[in-house]
Amino acid sequence: MAITSANQLELLQTAEAVAREKMIDPALVIEAMEESLARAAKSRYGAEMDIRVSIDRKTGRATFTRVRTVVEDDELENYQAEMTVDQAKQYLDDPKVGDTFVEEVPPVEMGRIAAQSAKQVILQKVREAERDKQYEEFKDRVGQILNVQVKREEYGNVIVDLNPGEGVLRRNEKIGRESYRPNDRIRVYIKDVRREQRGPQVFLSRTAPEFMAELFKMEVPEIYEGIIEIKAVARDPGSRAKIAVISYDGSIDPVGACVGMRGSRVQAVVNELQGEKIDIIPWNEDMPTFLVNALQPAEVSKVVFDEDAERIEVVVPEDQLSLAIGRRGQNVRLASQLTGLDIDILTEEEESKRRQAEFEERTKLFMDTLDLDEFFAQLLVSEGFTNLEEVAYVELDELLVIDGVDEDTANELQARARDYLEAQNAKAMERARELGVQDSLVEFEGLTPQMIEALAEDGVKSLEDFATCADWELAGGWTTVDGERTKDDGVLEPFDVSLEEAQNMIMTARVMLGWVDPAELEADAEEDAELEEEQEA
Repeated sequence: MAITSANQLELLQTAEAVAREKMIDPALVIEAMEESLARAAKSRYGAEMDIRVSIDRKTGRATFTRVRTVVEDDELENYQAEMTVDQAKQYLDDPKVGDTFVEEVPPVEMGRIAAQSAKQVILQKVREAERDKQYEEFKDRVGQILNVQVKREEYGNVIVDLNPGEGVLRRNEKIGRESYRPNDRIRVYIKDVRREQRGPQVFLSRTAPEFMAELFKMEVPEIYEGIIEIKAVARDPGSRAKIAVISYDGSIDPVGACVGMRGSRVQAVVNELQGEKIDIIPWNEDMPTFLVNALQPAEVSKVVFDEDAERIEVVVPEDQLSLAIGRRGQNVRLASQLTGLDIDILTEEEESKRRQAEFEERTKLFMDTLDLDEFFAQLLVSEGFTNLEEVAYVELDELLVIDGVDEDTANELQARARDYLEAQNAKAMERARELGVQDSLVEFEGLTPQMIEALAEDGVKSLEDFATCADWELAGGWTTVDGERTKDDGVLEPFDVSLEEAQNMIMTARVMLGWVDPAELEADAEEDAELEEEQEA
């Protein structure tokens, strides 16, 4: 097949037809044609030649050109596509390295094999264009709900028609035991769009918490308009869910607005989610108050919040325990997901026993270490003293408020406490020295002898060892694996070292060792401060 005037316009018509059919840019089809014609020309003139083809967008005329690039003498490798400066002088005026010489060559006859190859190139380019179009169309639609038609089911995964392209609703993203037949229409949430080798993959979901949030946005105008905000969602798909909402208009009840007249709004969402029961909860910035709401319908007697550990302890009456925990732990699990906290539930009797055990333990501590009788030790515990450091270094006035304690008695108590602590410090330091701890760590500010002993037992014996530690290795932390939070014990955790304190100590050690430039730290701190100001604004 030769590119003659008879079929020049046919190229453009073919490009237009393919572009319309595939709904892509005609220029992409013409570029594919140019590439396929260039390949055919190379098979005729030689693969080493740099043959290029340009198709006129108005007339359809295909121009074949040979391009040669000017290179340094010692870089000349391909004589068909390159030439030296001296060689270029017969074609160009004052040639320089990098210049190109372009000359037109006769068009080629395309045999059957070349035509087939050209067809494959065009089809490949069209497929790539289709994939790019689908990716560009859906990459910015993550988080939206689509109403799609089921095409088929493959190994439990549902393939749906996205027009253009297909999306996949994987087995674990379906609610319960949902099953669909071809041509069924379903609502799905676009969870992720990825560009993969086999083409763009659009992953859909019906179990994502965001799916429920988007459904409420569709059913509740106040959420769509921003008057009510969904702050958190927790789901056990197909069974039960909790959703926390807040209203920015004092005259609108967020829970009532989401429920709707006679439950019409929430019922529409429930029906879409295969009868999933939904608890709508008012959001509160005070975490204990919010948790009490989240554990509904159970009644809560008391809440103790440990902010550092992100744990919360809930005390409930005996008859409310099973309700608070829920069937198979569902209620407390959803409340934990909603608040982002680990929740320990105790009955009032269990909490009373634990507090009594703590009282007895502290009483014994003061009896053994300060040589006190049981009554006096109990007085100290009742006044809120929990350890020897508090007794040893508290202001004297705080001891004098205890019944029967005068100034001499208070001074004697503090002296005993300090003597005991000093003896313990000396013992801890002696043990640390036996383990081989170095002076650089001993002299580091902020570490007590007991801390140094604990570090030495864990293999941290020098300032260099200390500087290589991670903050969580010192202060402890939490790791989430497969949705379950597990505790990571820290070496200095028994000494109530917070994560922030651990970070500061480690960074100070790195600065002392010259590993970190203090100026860079100041610059990073300023950037963080600016970011926080921007976020607040």
